[in-house]
Amino acid sequence: MKLSKKISQITPSGTVILAQRARELKAMGKDIIELGEGEPEFNTPEFIIEKAFKAAKKGATKYTSVAGTLELKTQIAKKFQTENNINYNLDQIIVGTGAKQLIFNALLAALNLGDEVIIPAPYWVSYPEMVKIADGKPVIVSCQEDEGFKLSAKDLEKAISVNTRWVILNSPGNPSGAVYSWDELSKLSDVLRKYPDINVICDDIYEKIVFDGTRFHSLVEVAPDLSKRTLTVNGVSKAYAMTGWRIGYAGGPSELISSMVKVQGQSTTNASSIGQEAALAALSGDQDFLEEWSFLYQNRRDLVSNNLGKLFGTFIYNPEGAFYHFISCKNVFGSMTKKGNYITSDIDFCNYLLEEFGVAVVPGTEFGSSGYFRLCFAKSEDHLNEACRRITNAVNSLA
Repeated sequence: MKLSKKISQITPSGTVILAQRARELKAMGKDIIELGEGEPEFNTPEFIIEKAFKAAKKGATKYTSVAGTLELKTQIAKKFQTENNINYNLDQIIVGTGAKQLIFNALLAALNLGDEVIIPAPYWVSYPEMVKIADGKPVIVSCQEDEGFKLSAKDLEKAISVNTRWVILNSPGNPSGAVYSWDELSKLSDVLRKYPDINVICDDIYEKIVFDGTRFHSLVEVAPDLSKRTLTVNGVSKAYAMTGWRIGYAGGPSELISSMVKVQGQSTTNASSIGQEAALAALSGDQDFLEEWSFLYQNRRDLVSNNLGKLFGTFIYNPEGAFYHFISCKNVFGSMTKKGNYITSDIDFCNYLLEEFGVAVVPGTEFGSSGYFRLCFAKSEDHLNEACRRITNAVNSLA
């Protein structure tokens, strides 16, 4: 069978591949601690499940409008206004099968062959590949550890060319946990104002998960004048432990949203009707538990840093948000395992942890930053303590 040349050049998601390998080892009877996938340990809150169940029993099991139900879009508009100080009309809002699909739809709808998209690294693994599928060209900008893995105004301007059409910003960041401050977003906005043909995708999916009193700000909140060229993407997967419900949402210029609806109408049509009912319950219900969950995440973040902080020579700072540690493992490069294999990269080290010590984490190379690994701490304290013990043993076993 002759297949698409374009798709043959697309790299499979590293997080998905590693998660599959971890599942295979589990199926073989091996004890694997899964810290690779970005998924909360918590179950979806009961009140959300109950409301979705009742809605399904009442018949909310049919097609909806491609862009989402009126009730959910109205609640999303309210959420944007009250929590982010961003005003969107209903024709400026779309609901999709996860935030991932909406970013994908936006790039398909807005990119032409050769258009450049600036992506700060470390980045979420899917950004560059989605750009390639949409015939765009990813322009990777390395953001340094000593600058908090954030894109600076200086580096943004340096990366801009006549072909630049989009910038992708992710805050809180995956995998780094970096959160852009008001001042940092303001400086980026100053640069963007000089280039009216450049648009921005803001991936705010980890908005609710911030630590140590850190304040989250979205770009349009800081720079309302950029709203006509900014797509603000969010969803319920991470904050509400609803990864499997597959509901994301976005707000942006009506012409972009209209084009995204066209793309979606020819692919998935509407997002799950029952999932939309669950998302409506999540966004309109009691939000108090989110603060409790963030407190638990912060404690688990600290548990990992306290256990592994001295083990790695340049252990990364405690993240300000999301639920990942991004840890430098460069200090073990050149070491040899008991089986006689040398550790020469983050990929080697992560394979070593998985195959010999049963801990699944993701190499930084997958995120565009080699020499690091990502560890998801949205797991139980028992699992995290055991994982830290195994990682410590793994490092101490190297010669």
